[in-house]
Amino acid sequence: MRVAFIGGGNMGEAIIRAVVEAGVARHGDIAVSDIMEKRRSYLAERYGVLAATDNKQATWEAEVVVLAVKPDSLAEVMQGLNGCLEAGQLVLSIVAGVPIERICSGLGHKAVVRAMPNMPAQVGEGVAVWTASEQVNDEQRQRAQSILSAMGKEMFVSDERYIDMATAVSGSGPAYVFLVIESLIDGAVHIGLPRDLARDAVLQTVIGSARMVERTAKHPAELRNLVTSPGGTTAEGLLQLEEGGLRALLTEAIIAAYEKARMLQQ
Repeated sequence: MRVAFIGGGNMGEAIIRAVVEAGVARHGDIAVSDIMEKRRSYLAERYGVLAATDNKQATWEAEVVVLAVKPDSLAEVMQGLNGCLEAGQLVLSIVAGVPIERICSGLGHKAVVRAMPNMPAQVGEGVAVWTASEQVNDEQRQRAQSILSAMGKEMFVSDERYIDMATAVSGSGPAYVFLVIESLIDGAVHIGLPRDLARDAVLQTVIGSARMVERTAKHPAELRNLVTSPGGTTAEGLLQLEEGGLRALLTEAIIAAYEKARMLQQ
């Protein structure tokens, strides 16, 4: 598969790394264009991809064009590429908060996939929720699926509104999880555990707990009850969390992030 990347930032690099390691695209079939020459050179040297001098050059002969730029740069990028793409080329946009309709209009192009990958994609453990315009054919869907699944788990949705919801959950969610991890580590250090031991213990606890939810298919509340003995240490800790409003705060954080995502589109 021949892939062009418009933008070579952290997420663009994550996708490049993933598709190369998964064998979805070969080094020589990937071209990248970035406003920073230093960044283009780094990606070319690190991954053996082709460094394009401009966006139009990068898209030549590409089967998939990945838009991986910041939202405030998108208008200029689309203006430069408007009318330059062939009908058979697929545009895969990971630009946050920009709906398919706006991308189609800005590029003068109809075959567009919009995806929301998250930060853990950088280590191959991400989740990407995506949708497609009506003009995207089955072959193009398979190409998009191959690219996105190389970063972790991909989830197709027919309703584009779910992309904004995913932004609030899987997009922003890692930050919430990182905060919980940080707090657990700090608590462990406070009671006397060495920081390196606290870090390892907390990380494995979080990973193991997520695996249990995934593999047992049990409701998290059921698993939580299995850990919680009446009058025990876990029950005392959970009481503090409930009195502190952790459950409500996490729910409110998801709602607030979703409302912010919707506002940014307007």
